[in-house]
Amino acid sequence: GGKDQQAIQDVAALGLKGIQLRANTYGEYKDKPDALKALLQQHKLRLAMFSSGNVDIDPAKEQTQLETHLNHAKFVKALGGNAIQITNVSRPKDRLPTTEELKYYAKLLTNVGKRAADLGVQAVYHNHMHQLGETPEEVDIIMQNVDTRYVKFLLDIAHYWQGGGDPAKAARQYKDILHTLHIKDVKRPHPQRTDDPKSYQFVSLGQGNMDLPAFFKTLEEIKFKGWAVIELDSPPDNSRTPMQFNQISCEYLKDKVGVKM
Repeated sequence: GGKDQQAIQDVAALGLKGIQLRANTYGEYKDKPDALKALLQQHKLRLAMFSSGNVDIDPAKEQTQLETHLNHAKFVKALGGNAIQITNVSRPKDRLPTTEELKYYAKLLTNVGKRAADLGVQAVYHNHMHQLGETPEEVDIIMQNVDTRYVKFLLDIAHYWQGGGDPAKAARQYKDILHTLHIKDVKRPHPQRTDDPKSYQFVSLGQGNMDLPAFFKTLEEIKFKGWAVIELDSPPDNSRTPMQFNQISCEYLKDKVGVKM
């Protein structure tokens, strides 16, 4: 909900080691990054990832978008971080995206990635429902056409599963460029829309229908060493706080996966 200072306190209180911040923090702290860096250090948190926003396939936006992401990359460096996450809002409303559109998106991602790399910052592509890269096939076209020296992969396991994919298979397929994870679960159908089998709700780990044990076993097999960000797009309901939903995920990781917090 944009309550970044509260989020930092909550994440630290759960014993976690890092946090992903969103682009709204840039507006508040762009002229005083040292203040935000000090806040992170006070709570013993590293900047695991920064949500830098969209790269859209509208040519008229290309230069403005590039400037935005470069400003974010400089901000990330000032905070002691080293990676920015890229998404998009370019998915057509009435049809599937074409291969040409996906390849063009990959080209734009690479352009941002090259410029971010000049600043010592890694760009990563984040798969997402209702965006270019909703399905496994779309993700693969994008990742086959980016320059993976400059663009790595942030696998959101819940978006990938809801888009028709197997996150464990994706982790193996992209292990050499797998940079970061977003981990959450999916409940399908949505509890309040049970008449629609395609409806869904993102939920805390262990609260949905995904085969999470298979996924975490795969992470061990491929020896994944990157950040795994416990994430919810929004709280499933208002009966609990975001921290309480994160606590459910943390308990799942400790009790079912054996992760030490």
